[in-house]
Amino acid sequence: MSQPKGPALTRVTPVITGELKSKIDRVWDAFWSGGISNPLEVIEQITYLLFIRRLDDIQTLAEKKARVTGDQIESPVFLPGQAHLRWSQFKNASPEVMHKTIADEVFPLLRGLGDGTTYSEHMKDARYTIPTSALLSKVVDMLDDIPMAHRDTNGDLYEYLLSKIASAGVNGQFRTPRHIIELMVKMTAPKPSDEICDPACGTAGFLVAASEYVRDTHADALLDSAQRKHFHASMFHGYDFDSTMLRIGSMNMLLHGIESPDIRYRDSLSEGAAGDADKYTLILANPPFAGSLDYESTAKDLQRIVKTKKTELLFLALFLKLLKPGGRAAVIVPDGVLFGSSTAHKALRKMLVEEQKLDAVVKLPSGVFRPYAGVSTAILFFTKTNSGGTDDVWFYDVQADGFSLDDKRNPVEANDLPDVLARWQTLGDEKDRARTQQSFLVPKDDIVAYGYDLSLNRYKEIVHDEIEHRDPLEIIADIETLEDEIAKGLAELKAMLS
Repeated sequence: MSQPKGPALTRVTPVITGELKSKIDRVWDAFWSGGISNPLEVIEQITYLLFIRRLDDIQTLAEKKARVTGDQIESPVFLPGQAHLRWSQFKNASPEVMHKTIADEVFPLLRGLGDGTTYSEHMKDARYTIPTSALLSKVVDMLDDIPMAHRDTNGDLYEYLLSKIASAGVNGQFRTPRHIIELMVKMTAPKPSDEICDPACGTAGFLVAASEYVRDTHADALLDSAQRKHFHASMFHGYDFDSTMLRIGSMNMLLHGIESPDIRYRDSLSEGAAGDADKYTLILANPPFAGSLDYESTAKDLQRIVKTKKTELLFLALFLKLLKPGGRAAVIVPDGVLFGSSTAHKALRKMLVEEQKLDAVVKLPSGVFRPYAGVSTAILFFTKTNSGGTDDVWFYDVQADGFSLDDKRNPVEANDLPDVLARWQTLGDEKDRARTQQSFLVPKDDIVAYGYDLSLNRYKEIVHDEIEHRDPLEIIADIETLEDEIAKGLAELKAMLS
């Protein structure tokens, strides 16, 4: 179970300079003071404007190429007579003209693009909600002033915008903490040949982190044309049933340099996975849990794996369905999955241990998802084999993740995550660790003996402090001395009162 070594774990924070950060903050504040206070709506409108700006850049590049080659522009975005719809043109118009142009002509163009890319697909129901020409003019000027020539800047800019979902305290449930995502990505070590899927992708944080990991660790592989095509068009797959999330997730991928990821609408639990069965080599996910579906609306192929209405179990069944044999997964689950006593809970855990290869259970502290949820969670790492293979399961008890575990989530010194990664990459050394330590290996036979219970506390041993036991004769002597002192005191008190 030795794991490949990757780069050291570092906290994921966008590299935003003070000046750039200030510009983005002013864009954000402009929306809020202009009457748009929902963080998701702010990001969605900025996403549209960034996409419109990108369309102009694409056309400009195509025009340059056509001038060099002498050929016609292939698949032009803007047709003759539509020059005024380009970012470079309307940004110089008066606020009133710009507002009318974007509302009446640019957005209808977006909705009708239909060029087959993942981005245009999610623009079909784009809504323009910037209420005033003054606000639009201010936002366009600010965005135009932000350099967008480099992938790193683009990605960091959008990540910083997305971080405001959490800091605003609204819709934060859509975002898995970036340092947790990075840990999961580095523990699974994506390779250039992988096909990676997140069936509940939200803002596409897992897919973005996986793409950055591959760039950082396999830069040479992307020099190959076939490999580069795979990276941009067929390596990353994400599903969601929220159209806003699809647009935001797609733009997140685009600004991180992925040209055509497979980000699409899909209600993962209600639609059969037959078309994508045995397709992916790596699944990274933090699916929604604590919900339930009725049997009628649940995909029948998932019910055949595990008969349940609980979403957290259905998603695990889906992951097993989607993975190729040999494919691996790192997924966040609520603690109830580890020890739940229902027939479905037990059947699914038994399936992971007996029919597949359960690799690790990393227990997270309950404050990781605050302030949105205080539920205790764990990360499950498993490999689909369809033939068993579980030998020893690695458990790690994470007690600190670098942030306070209250609603404020302020940075703190205590952080076990680098140690989690370091120990995972040297699993051979874990065999000698006692179960009183923070991490240890548990043989499969022990897990079977406990009815496939995967809760860490079932196997962790508590160290009790040594209690010093005194000689009974000493204790009796102390009692007799105390009795003598009490008798003496009573005699003295009686003498005083007489």
